Amino acid sequence: MTIRTRKFFGTLALLALVLVWSLLGMTIAQTPWLANSGLLQAIFYVVAGLGWVLPAMPIVSWMSRPDRAA
Repeated sequence: MTIRTRKFFGTLALLALVLVWSLLGMTIAQTPWLANSGLLQAIFYVVAGLGWVLPAMPIVSWMSRPDRAA
């Protein structure tokens, strides 16, 4: 697979990851136990805001791998 193809599929995977992550984050943020506590909200938004980076790192790493020599 060429780097161009990997970047295309990686971009689609990253878009899907961000979409699913944000929808899950919005759903969890509306739960009553979280909505009633300012401290829990602050912790949740920090974790949710930075948490998507961990699953995105292997995708970006895979996308940037050089092509195999022919």
